[in-house]
Parts: sequence; C-alpha cells; structure tokens
Amino acid sequence: MSEKYSFISAERATTNADGTPRYQVKQMCAWLAVSTSGFYDWCTRGPSLTAQRRARLAAIIAYVFEAHDGTYGYRRVHAVLARSGHLCDPETVRDLMRELGLVACQPRRSRKGTTRQDGRHAQIPDLIERDFSAETPGAKLVGDITYVPTWQGWLYVALVIDCCSRAIVG
Repeated sequence: MSEKYSFISAERATTNADGTPRYQVKQMCAWLAVSTSGFYDWCTRGPSLTAQRRARLAAIIAYVFEAHDGTYGYRRVHAVLARSGHLCDPETVRDLMRELGLVACQPRRSRKGTTRQDGRHAQIPDLIERDFSAETPGAKLVGDITYVPTWQGWLYVALVIDCCSRAIVG
C-alpha cells in the first residue's frame, strides 16, 4: 500500500506546461484502488517502526563498513552487528548495504611463485620467430609447461604440440 501512496505523492508534484497539476489526487486514488483519506493519512503519518529500525541499522552498518576500511562484506558486517547485540537477518544487512551503495573491496591474495627467479636474465633466442604455423607435420614442435593445484599438491603438466596439426604429440 505504501508503494501506491508514494507513487501518488510523486505524481502529485508533476505539472502541465501551464503550471496546473497534471493529475488530481482523487483521480489517482481511484485508478490505484486506494482511499483518498488513506492517502492523506499516510502523508501526515511518521515513518513506521520498521523504517525507523532500518534507518538505525543503516547508520550502524555504514559506521562498521567505514571502520574496517570498506573491506567487510555483508557477512562480516552481520557478524560484527551480532557480536555487538544488534540482532538482524543477514539479508537485511545485505539489502541495506545495497541501498547505501556499500560494496566491499576484497584485496586479492598474493600469488606465490613455485620457483625462485635468478638475478641474471638469460638471452633465449626465438627460433621460430613467433610463427606457430607449419606445412608438414613434425616440422615445428613447441612445448609448454603449467601446473595445476590438486588436493595432494601441485601437479605439473608438460606438453609438446605439433604446429601443423595442433595435436599434442608428447
């Protein structure tokens, strides 16, 4: 019901080119099947208890978010609220953060390398000069190595590819 009343209130402010109101309140209430007296009562009424609680929670959420440098998402903010005695649903925290435009910035984990780099750089010649095409099979073979994390540790995969057929030959 509140959505209909807020729509009527917004449309009541619109005017025609000559400055006259575009729609009558009585007309809009009839179109939306709400009572005119209910609309005027809604206009004079203060915010509901739920709206007041959400406003208080929004202020606390904004404070917690800023206190942690914008890195806390809705789960962590909810945990902080629960520890401090402000009980609410995690989805309420998520909705309020979305309304306030608070998006957590999660720093990326640093990627650990599997090898140590040597201080000296070796000059490796490019023998195929970045041309990965070949007319006959077996004329150009290129290799690559990669590693895949598994539950038992790193699995290293080395491949030899034929440039003519693009098939893995070794």
